[in-house]
Amino acid sequence: METRARIEKGGENVVRHDAFEWLSRAGFIARGLVYGLVGILAFKLALGSGNRSASQQGALRTIAAQPLGTVLLILVAIGLGGYALWRLTRALVGHGPESSDSRGERVAAFASGVVYSGICVVAVEIVLGAGGGSGAARKPTAGVLGWPGGTWLVAIAGVAMVGVGLYQGYRGITTDFLKDSKTEEMAPGTRRWIAWIGRVGHLARMLVFCLVGIFLLDAAINADAAKAVGLDGALGKVDHASYGPFLLGIVAVGLFAFGVYSLSDARYRRI
Repeated sequence: METRARIEKGGENVVRHDAFEWLSRAGFIARGLVYGLVGILAFKLALGSGNRSASQQGALRTIAAQPLGTVLLILVAIGLGGYALWRLTRALVGHGPESSDSRGERVAAFASGVVYSGICVVAVEIVLGAGGGSGAARKPTAGVLGWPGGTWLVAIAGVAMVGVGLYQGYRGITTDFLKDSKTEEMAPGTRRWIAWIGRVGHLARMLVFCLVGIFLLDAAINADAAKAVGLDGALGKVDHASYGPFLLGIVAVGLFAFGVYSLSDARYRRI
């Protein structure tokens, strides 16, 4: 109990520090940049001219390929680390300096913190020249399928991904995400604009997360890790469906919109 109390006290000290807010807001900028680039890469894929993976890793590699790319990618990695820290701290403490979380929101914050910690690690690996290949989503799935009860774990992960996707859809349709923003500081036109791009972005994320979850379920049912895909694989499946390039173009616009929405979060999100 004493250890837990010390950890919680340490978390309280972190969330009250000014640097925590600045690092958290830098995280939204990094998230916005990554999603914006994923949207652009997906749109290029829809046009048949994509030469990079339409995924977070593809976006990070695109940043690294720019002039001063290593410096830019280091800054993005710091931002992603800040975003992960914000989410994990919110999961631990249950609040920030400006808002509080329910139990379900703390669980979601923990999952999000773990995911973005992983993306931050990928960014660091690319900076160090050790980035993984395109089969990164299949390798951990193949390993888990070999565990006792691994099939059930992959299936649970698939159901969780579909659940997250449906929740993203709910937030997009109802504009529930606006409750996390300082709408009282927005001009009416700004609020309408953020509501629009946020709705489009959340609905695009719903489609992508649900697809990834469905493919994980398919991998579990068939005990075939090759059926598991990540973000790039899900977008590739959309591209090869009937009217795929058209549908992928719509999803690409949605992912880009979510990136712009994330940039607005850097200013208006309640930390």
